[in-house]
Amino acid sequence: MGELLACVSEREVEDFLSGLSANALKALPWMFEFWALPHQMPPCADWNTWVVLGGRGAGKTRAGAEWVRSQVEGARPMDEGVCRHVALIGETYDQVRDVMVFGESGILACSPPDRRPKWEATRRRLVWPNGAVASCYSASDPESLRGPQFDAAWVDELAKWKKGRAAWDMLQFALRLGDDPRQVVTTTPKNVAVLREILAGVGVVSTSAPTSANAVNLAQSFLEKVTADYGGTRLGRQELDGELLEDVDGALWRLSDLDGTRVEMAPKLDRVVISVDPPTTSGEKADDCGIVVAGVVAQGPPQDWRVYVLADLTVSAASPNAWAAAVAVAAQEFGADRVVAEVNQGGEMVEAVLRQQSALLPYKGVRASRGKSARAEPVAALYEQGRIYHLGGLRELEDQMCQMSLAGFSGKGSPDRVDALVWAITDLMIDPAQTFQRPQVRTLY
Repeated sequence: MGELLACVSEREVEDFLSGLSANALKALPWMFEFWALPHQMPPCADWNTWVVLGGRGAGKTRAGAEWVRSQVEGARPMDEGVCRHVALIGETYDQVRDVMVFGESGILACSPPDRRPKWEATRRRLVWPNGAVASCYSASDPESLRGPQFDAAWVDELAKWKKGRAAWDMLQFALRLGDDPRQVVTTTPKNVAVLREILAGVGVVSTSAPTSANAVNLAQSFLEKVTADYGGTRLGRQELDGELLEDVDGALWRLSDLDGTRVEMAPKLDRVVISVDPPTTSGEKADDCGIVVAGVVAQGPPQDWRVYVLADLTVSAASPNAWAAAVAVAAQEFGADRVVAEVNQGGEMVEAVLRQQSALLPYKGVRASRGKSARAEPVAALYEQGRIYHLGGLRELEDQMCQMSLAGFSGKGSPDRVDALVWAITDLMIDPAQTFQRPQVRTLY
């Protein structure tokens, strides 16, 4: 209905609204089916699981909150709805409370005053005037779902749950009340096994939409910036277009595998390097300057060493002085033992530019004698062995990694971030010519 109104003239909208009673006008803001976008409404087909895939800001949370309302509310405030025992599950309890319950598109914000549930903080639940209850659970504690039982569930951002499979399985055993228990999953799609398996299951339907579908409710400056920065990239297709991206054929890395490398902090490190893949040109159309920081725990024999990728500080369209300044600042911030830079194109100029920013910068120039994929392959093998870990904030780097295969790079532009990563790990773990001098141990967070 809302879409139909958007297609008619302003006069026709005014005529329609003027024909409504005062009570109908007051109720209109709370009638979601009137305003909803197509992907926010449950499909008409018979289903037990509805998966709402969407880009950032596409209206997934609102869809989940309104679906819960539709299940627990009756025709009048005290009338019973279809369901009375609902599970609200997010990655953490705080995220359930702050997004699903109290968020701008959460249940409380969507509920009209006469049907608004009461929040019981000590019991972590919502209670509606008609007695229906929605209890909050953290997917980080799957065992908390062992025991309770429900006739409905709303699952939010399942694709980023660290214990996704275990939490999902426990929920399935708990959905056993009523004649037709159902669940809704709202998530930005990521190529993780549990989401793929859910979508391929029996009785599962899905809807999807890009961020732009909800443009009327988003800041124009936000849309313009994220489209300019990420439009056309693999990360943009996932986070903005809401696409569930399959792995590139023969990819050296997979997103599902990289999920297992994540840690919240690095331990004490024995050596830290900053690797640089300089662009060959400057200006607005120049390639990025890949800058990656990594450190190694080098205790025991080399096969026991572990690398931690600490930061991706890649800069775009920067002049030589600008990217060199970024490297110098990073070297100071992370206490780097060495800056490693590829010199195939820049030669002595690369070192000279870096020295202008920091005359005492510990520096090593490296020259590529093999192609990018050939250099990346032994680094990918270290990942397969579980010897490389990632801190947060590396999404764009990981996006490039998953587009590298033995056939080359399938992404847009040059894989500058991956090149820098490969040089860093090569210097720390692979290069047999390096002389390892253990410096004073430091802790990096």
